[in-house]
Amino acid sequence: MTLRMIPRSWLRSVKTIFPLLFAFSLVAVLLANNLLMPAIAQQPRQEIRGVWMTTNDKDILRDRRKLGDAIAKLKRLNFNTIYPVVWNSGYAMYPSPVAQQRDIQPFVYRGLDGQDMLGDLIAQAHRQGLLVIPWFEFGFMTPPTSELALNNPDWLTQKQDGSQTSIGAGGEVVWLNPFHPEVQEFISELVLEITTQYNADGIQFDDHMSLPSEFGYDEYTIALYTKETKKAPPKDFQDPAWVKWRANKITAFMSKLNQAVKAVKPSAIFSISPNYYEFAYKHHLQDWLNWVRFDIADELIVQVYRPNLESFVDKISRPEMREAQQKIPTGVGIMTGLRNRPVAIQQIQSQVRAVQQYGLGAAFFYYESLWEDAPEPITYRLSKFSAFFPFSAFRTALQIPRRAATFPPPPPPKPDPKAKPNQPTKNSPPSPSPTTSQK
Repeated sequence: MTLRMIPRSWLRSVKTIFPLLFAFSLVAVLLANNLLMPAIAQQPRQEIRGVWMTTNDKDILRDRRKLGDAIAKLKRLNFNTIYPVVWNSGYAMYPSPVAQQRDIQPFVYRGLDGQDMLGDLIAQAHRQGLLVIPWFEFGFMTPPTSELALNNPDWLTQKQDGSQTSIGAGGEVVWLNPFHPEVQEFISELVLEITTQYNADGIQFDDHMSLPSEFGYDEYTIALYTKETKKAPPKDFQDPAWVKWRANKITAFMSKLNQAVKAVKPSAIFSISPNYYEFAYKHHLQDWLNWVRFDIADELIVQVYRPNLESFVDKISRPEMREAQQKIPTGVGIMTGLRNRPVAIQQIQSQVRAVQQYGLGAAFFYYESLWEDAPEPITYRLSKFSAFFPFSAFRTALQIPRRAATFPPPPPPKPDPKAKPNQPTKNSPPSPSPTTSQK
């Protein structure tokens, strides 16, 4: 009865259209799966949208109202991470019992209301849903006039000619010996102090968690190298074996430091922000690619402070960047200006576009130069930054808890000469049962 009431022409149309509808549905499902699967695969590699807060931003950090305004502004612009400085010029930028016990901090940085600036920043940022990863800026570097250097002369390393200073972005500095156990202990105590005493989301180390390659000719390091290699360090400070030995020592320390941090806070993000790899390894003994491969780094932000776009793109498109990007959140450090060297918004804009085209995150150096200390009007700069991240990108520190692999890896077990053929040696693991091997 019902079927007779339906026009035959309509039934013929349905029969004709149905295969097409089925085909369209199938294509839609396949497209949806192709779009969703990369998104699912990319989920652990959260997009970094960060900004460093330096000593130049101290006025903002000290004033609760200014800090609240700054965090609210970053939230509106869809930033998700703040990297505040906590170690600079040989001083802790927070009340540090570790520093005070070693008589290297005669003063304590506090806010206008007497507040702990780091604690206040973390609390305000978390209320807005932003991560805070304290930034250990100076690493092994310190001014020669700092209490740290003056009170611990045996902690310093030197060049072949006996000189101890170098000139860089931080001015004239000396370098703590990263191979000295007391230096490693001191750095570890500071890092663990921040990790345990503050509700921060991790800790970050930049290009100064390293050593310029011309250093390492102090008595302690020479004796250690001679003991382990049975020869004196070469006069050529860029000798490949000498570079590798020192770089591996720093990598081993970073591995232990990562394990110590994860032991007290498994979800802490162990962040690194070095220079591009070729420069970092050859000139600063910073083998950050191995840090990525050995799970030492939980996120990577490579500093590419170059005004030339072609050079900038060359650095962000290198194979080691792609390798890191497949494993951990990876971003690029973009210069937004210095006090005596402002950067035009056009340059920033072109670099942000390039970074996004390669699927990378971005972190800007530094907060005040985003729009306050800039060559263009604040409103114009803000309008441009509002277009960089039109949608929010949520981040969380609750990653899969992991610790760095031991570096260097333990040697494989030596074969037992007394063992019979096809029998396990004393140190080898038992063979799996047939049931286990079939699973």
